[in-house]
Amino acid sequence: MFKTLITGAVLGLSVGAVSLANANNVTHLGGDITEEQVLAAQQAWGEALVNIANTYESDGIEAASELAQSVIESAYGYEMGPVLFKPTLAAAPQTFRTTPEGALAYFVGHSDEFPNDSGFALKGWQEVTIDNAAIFISGDTAMTMGNVSILDSEGNTTMVDKTWGYQLDDEGELRIVLHHSSLPFTE
Repeated sequence: MFKTLITGAVLGLSVGAVSLANANNVTHLGGDITEEQVLAAQQAWGEALVNIANTYESDGIEAASELAQSVIESAYGYEMGPVLFKPTLAAAPQTFRTTPEGALAYFVGHSDEFPNDSGFALKGWQEVTIDNAAIFISGDTAMTMGNVSILDSEGNTTMVDKTWGYQLDDEGELRIVLHHSSLPFTE
């Protein structure tokens, strides 16, 4: 799962920790996807986020943008069609990022087409913890819902509610086709 991406991204970088908590509620209605594959895809996403942040710090925006582009190409299913991506901090009228260009702008900013994006992946992330509330697997699709906590270099943690939907591609790799992220509701 994203082996080429992660191997290339890790060379020469110190990778932050990615922690996964297995879901207490796993529904598996058959098919070729395993819970382990889903957890590996989530771990790869967390490692990639930290690697983009580290690359930005050490090598600048061009290198971070190249890495982010590689992550998007290998982790997301944009080659299958529009990805249902609602980033945490995207604002109207550009809330939804159904194209790879929109995803890239969200992660690394520096886009004239998306001028309000500051680059979510450039915020010094050091550690990602994924706590799944549930995983649902059926046929060639899998869905997860839970919390993702992201620690920055200042020691601040941001927790988001996260839903991912995965589709098995023709090569047998899981691709993100649904990615919804939001800040938890507070009164």
